[in-house]
Amino acid sequence: MSSPHHDADRHAPLGVRAVSVAETLATFRGVWLDHLVAYRPDGTPMDHDVAHPADVDPGATAARRFPFQQLVYLDFDTATGRLVQTNLPLTGRPPVPRTFRGGIEDGVLVFDGAGLEEPGTIGVSGGPGVLVLLPRRVDTPAHRRFADPDYVRYLGGEQRTRTTTLYRDGVLERILTVSGTRIHLDPTRRVPSDPRGTDGPVHAQPEESP
Repeated sequence: MSSPHHDADRHAPLGVRAVSVAETLATFRGVWLDHLVAYRPDGTPMDHDVAHPADVDPGATAARRFPFQQLVYLDFDTATGRLVQTNLPLTGRPPVPRTFRGGIEDGVLVFDGAGLEEPGTIGVSGGPGVLVLLPRRVDTPAHRRFADPDYVRYLGGEQRTRTTTLYRDGVLERILTVSGTRIHLDPTRRVPSDPRGTDGPVHAQPEESP
């Protein structure tokens, strides 16, 4: 029979370390190769993405295939607190880069808005190695039309995962599961597998991002 003292030790509070958003973003700096798989809420795999309100051509949705791979260039400057990230599909959809920019304000990552369907998106800390991207508020017309909470977790080494839940008009449409491997530590130069070639800027200008 265990002693009361032993039981007290077993249930002692665990140590919790404060981790800032900036510290977590610095952990993610580099070039990542992501593998993205999508599921319906019942767990059925999806072979193409859900329709986007901007889709004029019916074939646009079918062109966004699952699963697919993409490069992610994630650059974070710890001195200025500025983030710039470019996602570039390699397979499954057209190789069109999407660039996002943001900065640390009051300890929280605030996106500039360009390229984002929901302009109120922020990044917050979920503890060591965990970054959560989600709306600042949930009662705005933009959020009710579109929400895409994104949970990113660093697994150690050169591995990370992301889980994203997409809502449109208040309805859960898909769950996105992403497995990422960091393939380079320098996000300021294009990697050899970049379909744009190795020369040229990594990031698109804000007005170039769809």
